[in-house]
Amino acid sequence: MPETREAERRRITERRGRSAEALALMALMLKGYRPLGLRFRAAGGEIDLIVRRGGTVAFVEVKARGTLESAQGAIDARKIARFSRAARAWIGRHPACDATTFRADAVFVSPRAWPRHVADAFPIC
Repeated sequence: MPETREAERRRITERRGRSAEALALMALMLKGYRPLGLRFRAAGGEIDLIVRRGGTVAFVEVKARGTLESAQGAIDARKIARFSRAARAWIGRHPACDATTFRADAVFVSPRAWPRHVADAFPIC
């Protein structure tokens, strides 16, 4: 019985995450970004969204929580390290990309609030 509850919890979390990513992407597109990739996985890390506007490619971490404040607190040093490895892998796989700037952005999502986009939220180390 506990395995069934855990599997159901994972499915619900997965659906919420995908919904938050879709909402974040829509918000970014309204700001003029265009998508380059979704859920890119490499080097032990994952990037939720990869978007571009002008000469900037932004690797975006989407965090959905009950409040915007708790979403902002959900990105820790371990997450940044894994995210950074994946971002470096993406850059290495796309040498023809003519972007002049690469950065790590975050979009925080919570119920009854417009997603909060933070440009250059943390360094790509």
